[in-house]
Amino acid sequence: MDDLFAAQREARRAEIAPLATRMRPRTLDEVAGQPHLVGSGAAFRTMVEAGRPVSMILWGPAGTGKTTLARLVADQSDARFEQLSATSAGVKDVREVLAGARRRLGEEGRRTVLFLDEIHRFSKSQQDALLPGVEEGTVILVGATTENPFFEVNSPLISRSTLFRLERLEPADVVRLIDSALVDSQRGLGEQNLQIDDDARLALGERCGGDARLALNALEMAAYLARPADGHITLDHVEEALQRRIVRYDKGGDQHYDVVSAFIKSLRGSDPDASLYWLHTMLEAGEDPQFIARRMIVFASEDVGLADSDALGVAVAAGHALGYVGLPEASFALSQAALYLATAPKSDSVKRAMGAAQRMVGGTPGAQVPIHLRQAGYQGAEVLGHGEGYRYPHDHPGHIVSQQYLPDEATEAVLFHPTRQGDEAGIAERLGEIDRRLGKGTRD
Repeated sequence: MDDLFAAQREARRAEIAPLATRMRPRTLDEVAGQPHLVGSGAAFRTMVEAGRPVSMILWGPAGTGKTTLARLVADQSDARFEQLSATSAGVKDVREVLAGARRRLGEEGRRTVLFLDEIHRFSKSQQDALLPGVEEGTVILVGATTENPFFEVNSPLISRSTLFRLERLEPADVVRLIDSALVDSQRGLGEQNLQIDDDARLALGERCGGDARLALNALEMAAYLARPADGHITLDHVEEALQRRIVRYDKGGDQHYDVVSAFIKSLRGSDPDASLYWLHTMLEAGEDPQFIARRMIVFASEDVGLADSDALGVAVAAGHALGYVGLPEASFALSQAALYLATAPKSDSVKRAMGAAQRMVGGTPGAQVPIHLRQAGYQGAEVLGHGEGYRYPHDHPGHIVSQQYLPDEATEAVLFHPTRQGDEAGIAERLGEIDRRLGKGTRD
């Protein structure tokens, strides 16, 4: 009788479940995309079909099938499936699952697959609580994460797990899912006899970022919008269901660093189009605009430098504009600064000179300021000889005079090597005359 009621409850849950849940693949052959995992001869498929899974971490974007694969691991190995979410579970919950798994293994000889969603959100102590169960084989851990596990998951746990990387679904994979959902009468929308325009289908395939869950949920909403009319899904219905393009970006995770890196490298590579694309990817995703402004200020000195001395002022001004007017208006100033930096001549001479100076300072411990450069504007300085022999540059032609400015240990140091880029070419030419007067060697 209990089984009958359980089946009835399961049937009712299935009826009201979202389309993405109802259409969850039941076999490896139904999994969309991921040929490197579920294709013939793939290591993951071979392991699952053999019914001898190992603890693993599934790393990939949202909606690419991590939960589905975890369930298939349990089904194929006839294991009990237990699911915890790192956003709500704690050490107590983990210990309860491990205790139940030990009991089940001892009494029934049946193993347990523990699916831990968003494992990267577990603290170190929570992850440590999993180690005994994983080491002993009490549970088969399947951890799912959208973040780089090497940054977010404890090394001991990674070393005891096999890492499988999931990729975004291709638009063609998403379109196949859409078509399957529209014709499937048992789990999908087949009984509704819906029709969908080609451009609407293509929009779902391309604008969901390879996220199958998002695509199916958007299809379900578009179908709801189309039903009161004639059940014909148009591009307008899809646009309304999606509302706007979804930006795949996590401010606190791996994508944050990847997108920032792409932005800086696009600026450095003098590509204004790519620079604007990555800038607005960050802005659309809600990245802290002050962070973006700070990165551009650093870039202005590190990668443009003296090749265009106005670049730093432009970047700083964009940061000030952000403070004055805020977003969205300040996006104009940020875009202007990004375009300026991308199209400016580039020089890393400031960065290289900084590094050379730091190495020189580190290699000359205890270096003393030459006595003629020491402060002489106080009583007793003359007795000490401070300032004696100092030659005032403004009293000499060109306001330059040859004298020792570096400590004895570094008199021959040449730290700054200007390039011939932009304004820096003029600086290099002027510096050549200065060096001649100061008696310094060549900087080439």
